[in-house]
Amino acid sequence: MAEVFVKPAPGRFVRDPLTLAPLAAEGERKPRSSYWLKRLRDGDVIETDVKPKAPRARTGKETD
Repeated sequence: MAEVFVKPAPGRFVRDPLTLAPLAAEGERKPRSSYWLKRLRDGDVIETDVKPKAPRARTGKETD
């Protein structure tokens, strides 16, 4: 099944229907199911791009 990356719309509190855990404010990857598509249509969540992970810190040792 395809997935969608969503986060709660401002001022909204949305629970995952399977775990009942609140949707993380920074967003989460969820299945593109009728539940999440309805949340999108109703304006409860916003579809966003997946945030890239922060780059790793350099150790200071460079090799040439």
